[in-house]
Amino acid sequence: MKIICTAILCTFILSGMAQEHKMYDFVPEATLVIGGSFQNFSGLNNRVENLSQYKKLPGYMGTVELGWLKARNRIVSVAGITLGSSLSGDRHQKSSALSTAGVYAGVGYDVIGSKMITLYPMVGVGYEMYRAKFYRDNSSVDFDQVLQSAAVQNSISPVSFRNGFFTYRAGVGVALHSKRYPANSIGLQAGYVGSFSSNAWRSNENQDLMNAPEDKVSKIYLGVVLAFSPWEMMKGMHGK
Repeated sequence: MKIICTAILCTFILSGMAQEHKMYDFVPEATLVIGGSFQNFSGLNNRVENLSQYKKLPGYMGTVELGWLKARNRIVSVAGITLGSSLSGDRHQKSSALSTAGVYAGVGYDVIGSKMITLYPMVGVGYEMYRAKFYRDNSSVDFDQVLQSAAVQNSISPVSFRNGFFTYRAGVGVALHSKRYPANSIGLQAGYVGSFSSNAWRSNENQDLMNAPEDKVSKIYLGVVLAFSPWEMMKGMHGK
């Protein structure tokens, strides 16, 4: 939350600088990306599939991203903070949940050079953190036993694991610009994200575990990109 607030504050500061110093060409557009990704953590899932009390992790995750995008002299720079989550099974009984938070930055090139359409292959790097959570079916556990016994309380608690990866990405984006406010656009981004190495899963407190399964990031992502420039809209309303 602190990172997101800082990013928003920086956007307003940059907008103010542009207004005072006529530096609009250097101010990026804020972006909101809504989409999803497909990722299979086979190492962790292979350990879980033989245990009937647990559900395997889902292979799809919904994502939302806050970031920025700027195209200048056909060079496109992008960056963002990504959050995602997914659930497999019955939320109130046996299920598993996967959540992620990450940051990335990348650069691309506008291959069309049109004022109304931007088409940009891009590459980038980032870092992603994941948490996997496994819930047992506790519907047969007596309510009063949970109240009275610390052992029972511990036995119904979910099991959680964490992992983190330095990542690279390659993809393509397209943006359709508004006629009145060209910096405002709607578009799509799609591509592949992979990790530089396979990493072992750790406990929920991020401690090493013996014989822990290893996984790597290898996923396809797709998102709808909404980009907007408050400064350009203010400039247009004041006739500047």
